[in-house]
Amino acid sequence: MEKNNQIHFYKMTGGGNDFVLFDNRENVLPKDYGTLAKKLCSRKFSIGADGLLILENADGSNFRMVYYNADGSRAEMCGNGARCIARFAYALQIAPETMRFLTDAGPLDATVQDETVKLRMGAPKDLKLDFPLKLEEGKEIHISSVNTGVPHVVLLVTDIEKMDVDHLGRTIRYHKQFAPRGTNVNFVARKDPHTLLVRTYERGVESETLACGTGVVASALIGAVKGLVTSPVSCLTRGGETLKIYFTLKSQTHSFSEVYLEGPAQICFVGEVEI
Repeated sequence: MEKNNQIHFYKMTGGGNDFVLFDNRENVLPKDYGTLAKKLCSRKFSIGADGLLILENADGSNFRMVYYNADGSRAEMCGNGARCIARFAYALQIAPETMRFLTDAGPLDATVQDETVKLRMGAPKDLKLDFPLKLEEGKEIHISSVNTGVPHVVLLVTDIEKMDVDHLGRTIRYHKQFAPRGTNVNFVARKDPHTLLVRTYERGVESETLACGTGVVASALIGAVKGLVTSPVSCLTRGGETLKIYFTLKSQTHSFSEVYLEGPAQICFVGEVEI
């Protein structure tokens, strides 16, 4: 695997989210994953990606997933990243087609079928609906939020194409109400009772991304609580891919069970990089 400091990497994409991935079961990588993420995920100066995925050994599970954002910050979870690493583990015969692996947000189960991966998500938490957020110049908006492994704000809009996702997303992401760690921000429009259009500003990437797995899950769950959609929900992302979310909603308590995220996960190419 290692020759003259040249280490194999894999470039993967899941619905438009792209990742640099390493198999580090033999501990060939330097310990400072954050610095590695900043170096390798930098677009136009390196491989380029939304984040860095590291596969490690784990007792009692098929493997451990460690995830770092492109800015070098560690994140508890990444939905599309988890689907990609599951596909990777199956392709390299590290795990069977139905597997369990560890993340900072807890254990996850995934099933691989061809290029599609269905991921069972952890239980969502900290659901808050329709609360006000004061912005600059006295402007106020009403938003909802939920943690689907990482924190997400959901803002319902009527014309998603006209939204300045980078500007408003950054404003909400760094708002003092979500300090110190900030939040991801999703702009969501309803297309029909089973379809949402979703654009996401991702914390750690610090811009709009082509897709966000935990973000579309947050959007679908909040849309369901508000009576806009019912399971299964197809979320159309900026990358042109469709991610599907399944769940069971207990409407009286606004609680969810059996939450799944399904969509494509593809290995784009394999290469070597000098570490």
